Amino acid sequence: MLFPLRSLLAAGWITLNHLVVHIDAAEVIDSQRAAGPDPSNGHWIDTWATMPQLTEPVNLPPPPFNGTGVLFSNSTIRQTLKVSVGGSQVRLKISNAFGLTNLPITAVTIAFPKNDIAGTHEIQPDTLQSVTFSGNSSVSIPTGALAVSDPLKFSVKAQSIITVTIYLKDGQLGSSFTSHPGSRVTSWWQFGNAVDAPSFSISDRRTQSAAHWYFLSSVEAWVPPSYGSFIVIGDSITDGKGSDDNKNNRWPDVLFARLQKNPLTSSISVANLAAGGNRILQDGVGPNALSRIDRDLLAHPGVKYAMVFEGVNDIGRAPSNTTGQTNVYNSLIQGYKQIVTRAHAAGIPIFAGTITPFSAPREFTQQKYSTPEREDTRNKINKWIRESGVFDAVIDFDAMIKDPAIPSRLAPEYNVGDYIHPNVKGYQKMGNGFPIEIFEKWKGGLNGFV
Repeated sequence: MLFPLRSLLAAGWITLNHLVVHIDAAEVIDSQRAAGPDPSNGHWIDTWATMPQLTEPVNLPPPPFNGTGVLFSNSTIRQTLKVSVGGSQVRLKISNAFGLTNLPITAVTIAFPKNDIAGTHEIQPDTLQSVTFSGNSSVSIPTGALAVSDPLKFSVKAQSIITVTIYLKDGQLGSSFTSHPGSRVTSWWQFGNAVDAPSFSISDRRTQSAAHWYFLSSVEAWVPPSYGSFIVIGDSITDGKGSDDNKNNRWPDVLFARLQKNPLTSSISVANLAAGGNRILQDGVGPNALSRIDRDLLAHPGVKYAMVFEGVNDIGRAPSNTTGQTNVYNSLIQGYKQIVTRAHAAGIPIFAGTITPFSAPREFTQQKYSTPEREDTRNKINKWIRESGVFDAVIDFDAMIKDPAIPSRLAPEYNVGDYIHPNVKGYQKMGNGFPIEIFEKWKGGLNGFV
């Protein structure tokens, strides 16, 4: 079947760079590359995504993979990801958002992990495929840029685990590079080109693994036109602090499992664009939420719904006095309104989660956010979120996991121990309590006036 050139370009299936490579050097096309879009009228959406961050010094790879002036020189990194919706064709995005030098990717492969589990460095060799970028096995990604792979005929089922392996012959110069430290999934590395290796040679787990993702930005699936994604902009509570490593049991994971069981919502993917410590109003651990709306929401393909679930770190880091809390309250409301305006301008309905409790007993000194003034701000913000009508729907996480006897605290059965983050049971409560009927209500989008 032949596909019109203009429609393929418009859909993002190919680029002009693809055409140059394919016409001038057609023999380099890998037989594993997708020959054409299936379905022909489909589109790309995220089936997995994460928030790119500047890697803090504590999260850099340890020596000997962190040499003088270069990171991951002659190193292969193997990472596992849990996709949301399935598809017969996928493509990868690799980010150099925070690198100060080019990111030279030498080779990339994709496969399924052994036993279909997360966090392993073993793969199923018969599923291994090479990944190309505009027909080439290597790509040099400039500072701040993103590389998009060619479409792959690599069929994935909903909620399956995939393995992406990246080799950097020369490493990345400098000490600034892009990662996501809150992966909650073990990644592995070794020296040499091991992108095709069935398993890695691990002599020291302490220096050859970490619960971080490196360089990966998203995995897109080519899906029918009725499919779309739900992007969540959040902080550590959405990023899953307090969940289990290699279990993928954050609240968005729980929610997606529910969506898959309902025929009205099984075409919705969930993309978790959250990071621990993130704030709406100021940079902290990663850029502020207002500044990342373009990169982490509007630049993603096929978005049908969005959500913001942030504010706790803004309240907790603002001065605990009347002036400080009044200022952060007013600024947060304006910030929320700006996020809604940006989403609505793109025709995307946007939801909000109420801020969950963070007060602690007086004797628990490790929790610095807990003051009566900040609790008052949290309650005022939540009242505004619930009653203002600014958001298209409200998910009342506060009501779900608060302690009925002491509403300023998490219920004991949902507290991971720091009085801020839920435990696995708390995340299950949040994911199971999410009102999935809002997706059907807003499936037609909106007009974008306000």
